[in-house]
Amino acid sequence: MREESAIHVSVTSFERRGDKVVSRRVFAKRMARAVGLWFAIIIVGLAVGIAGYAGFEGLSLVDAYLNAAMILSGMGPAVELKTTSGKLFAGTYAILSGLLVIIATGFVLAPIFHRVLHKFHVESRGDD
Repeated sequence: MREESAIHVSVTSFERRGDKVVSRRVFAKRMARAVGLWFAIIIVGLAVGIAGYAGFEGLSLVDAYLNAAMILSGMGPAVELKTTSGKLFAGTYAILSGLLVIIATGFVLAPIFHRVLHKFHVESRGDD
């Protein structure tokens, strides 16, 4: 049975229950990967917003960027919307942006929470 767990490949690349806590170097690489994924998700979300505001409202790229960035950050729109399709896009984009930020932040927080909880588990197992 132990050999089976040795061949198991983790999708998350986190250490398993019986493993030691990884080194700070491995943890730093894991965090860099998570932050990179966060940036990629946010950039894709920003690009969708820029394209939508430019296409539906006819905003310049700078104004479309401003509006998309404001919605993505949770601040709200900066430019008054005039078209029905622009308003529908903005509402949908706002809802999806909120979810996108939460999901992306979860990718960054997961390695931190995992390390802390794994450390507690390893320490508590040593007391037994």
